[in-house]
Amino acid sequence: MSSRVQVSLRVAATPLRAFDVFTREIGTWWRPNGLFQFTPRGAGVLSFERAAESLAPGKYARLIETQADGSVFEIGRVTVWEPGERLAFGWHQASFTDAQHTHVDVRFEAVGDETRVTVEHRGWDTVPQDHVARHHFPERVFLLRHGEWWQVLLASLRTEVSARSPDQ
Repeated sequence: MSSRVQVSLRVAATPLRAFDVFTREIGTWWRPNGLFQFTPRGAGVLSFERAAESLAPGKYARLIETQADGSVFEIGRVTVWEPGERLAFGWHQASFTDAQHTHVDVRFEAVGDETRVTVEHRGWDTVPQDHVARHHFPERVFLLRHGEWWQVLLASLRTEVSARSPDQ
């Protein structure tokens, strides 16, 4: 079984609105973490890049990080884009080899008048413990720290959702 982190948090919004804030406003609510940088250049601004015109309208192709100098790093390709239901994308850091890859799956589930946002980040078994991205942490410690970061990110998402009116 794949080494993974799974965290959930409820936000005061419909699943579609939570999905929209997650994807369209990721550059606003995302909180960089020095332990889990994508590149050694430091934190840039995250966004989901629109797919080429040949793909269906509204589809997105990849999650990217744009640096202050305009350079772009591809974090991963979008593999699932189901507004209000599910989002999935690859996740890799600049230090990963081709054999080292992780995947993020985000689900949006209505629970009363709220939405449970669940993030599952799997595939960490492809990245050895002695890899710089894991900071030599034992498996359990690394997954705990990474899970704590995802909890911080989802709390930031919840704050962003609450700060925006439903029509924004």
